[in-house]
Amino acid sequence: MIDILGKITRYRLQMDWSEYQLAKAANLPQSTISTWYRKKILPSFNSLEKICDAFGITLSQFFAEDGDLTSLSLTQKEILICWSKLDKQQQERLLYFLESIVSKM
Repeated sequence: MIDILGKITRYRLQMDWSEYQLAKAANLPQSTISTWYRKKILPSFNSLEKICDAFGITLSQFFAEDGDLTSLSLTQKEILICWSKLDKQQQERLLYFLESIVSKM
């Protein structure tokens, strides 16, 4: 079975967010998120959907096995469409640029 709270924590740490920052991004009270961990209860479906939106992922991606992107968000699809319009050299430059941004986070 999937460890939902553990997975939320991993995504939160990847974003370098505190619980407060996650709550703000997901438009949820910070006390709600804190309660999940203190009482070891799972978020409601609506709350989990808000959390996924904050992370920029779909619920399907959240529940997918690690690395298995079973579906893409609209933004991810748009990025892939733009990517496919680039030639190989442009794709390499863009990838280099993106990696440089991520490495500075």
